[in-house]
Amino acid sequence: MAGASGTAPADTFEDLLRTLAPQVLGVLARKYGQFTACEDAVQEALLEAALRWPSEGLPANPKAWLLTVASRRLVDEWRSESARRDREERAAALEPLPVKADDGALGEVDAQPSVGVDDTLTLIYLCCHPALSAPSQLALTLRAVGGLTTAEIASAFLVPEATMGQRISRAKQAIRKAGARFEPPPESERQARLGVVLHVLYLIFNEGYAASSGPLMQRQELTTEAIRLARVLYTLLPHEREVGGLLALMLLTDSRRAVRVDSDGLPVPLAEQDRGLWNRDQIGEGLALLASVLRPGQAGPYQLQAAIAAVHAEAATAEETDWTQIVALYTVLEAMAPGPVVTLNRAVAVAMASGPRAGLSLLEGLDDDLAQTHRLDAVRGHLLEMAGDIKEARLCYIKAAGKTASLQERQYLLLRATRLGDLST
Repeated sequence: MAGASGTAPADTFEDLLRTLAPQVLGVLARKYGQFTACEDAVQEALLEAALRWPSEGLPANPKAWLLTVASRRLVDEWRSESARRDREERAAALEPLPVKADDGALGEVDAQPSVGVDDTLTLIYLCCHPALSAPSQLALTLRAVGGLTTAEIASAFLVPEATMGQRISRAKQAIRKAGARFEPPPESERQARLGVVLHVLYLIFNEGYAASSGPLMQRQELTTEAIRLARVLYTLLPHEREVGGLLALMLLTDSRRAVRVDSDGLPVPLAEQDRGLWNRDQIGEGLALLASVLRPGQAGPYQLQAAIAAVHAEAATAEETDWTQIVALYTVLEAMAPGPVVTLNRAVAVAMASGPRAGLSLLEGLDDDLAQTHRLDAVRGHLLEMAGDIKEARLCYIKAAGKTASLQERQYLLLRATRLGDLST
């Protein structure tokens, strides 16, 4: 083991471990080819580091330390498995157990293979394998690439640790059953696979930014991790403009985090937020990144969404928002990537630019697609309130409150309804 190089704050250790986790796993998976065993070994090494480094100090070469510990865990596991098989064979054949020399077949476990950027990228592709369901892709990405423990991921998604452990285990089994190897996907599949990776990071961010259930509106650990992973991906693929677009979208959206909820944890609408408290550093970085990747006539869905976020970020007040430009961007986005949520958002923009009745007309036909979510009823209630139809607006808010699993969102919607009149009438 390398000698300690001094102590550091706990968050420094956590950030370092999350950065090193995919690099170490990439080395082991490339060397030994057994993703499941390697991932388990890395998790054990991360746990040991989390327990030892704060008191013993940071090793001189943290990556080599983790590689050594994880490799030894692999060797121990494989020796134990080999011994078990030998015992079974001996019992079956009634033959004496042969004495084995020290196992050197695995190679030099303390070796420090070079870690290229392709290892981390290959790992990201593997965790987002199309054989996995979206929840499994999210969980495995956060664990293998993000370095989060099963308990941390379970807490973020409000499920029991045992449930999340089973999900991750099934994801690994699915990868093995699909015959996936630790290697980049074929060139013909890479763009499609990259699209899956971007979608997974987008889902992680959205779950953190607007939690779908539970007592909190936001889960900062998820938005922070999504942004970190998007940065890693953009570093690996700097010429992929949609990767830069996604990172810009995350930064511009997350810049509003500090004022998206009030002191009681309830949502604060965009028009009512104190824009002086938006994170100007994130806005500056997001705008600069968007300018570097956006090309007229060539923008992808994430770049377009980032451009919409940029219009909001550049408006000094809600009244100065260029809603006409936002409508135009949503129109292009809807033509490129049609979907009920895009139409819903375009309806809001149209209402702000041309009046609530114009927006309400666009909501017709969305009931079947968005029947299970609260968002359509919430938006319809807002536009009806803008149009002066107070009774119908109140009923929509109540209906929306009954559909959301977010406690804070439900309380907010019921408050909106209460302000419009007596709930009993």
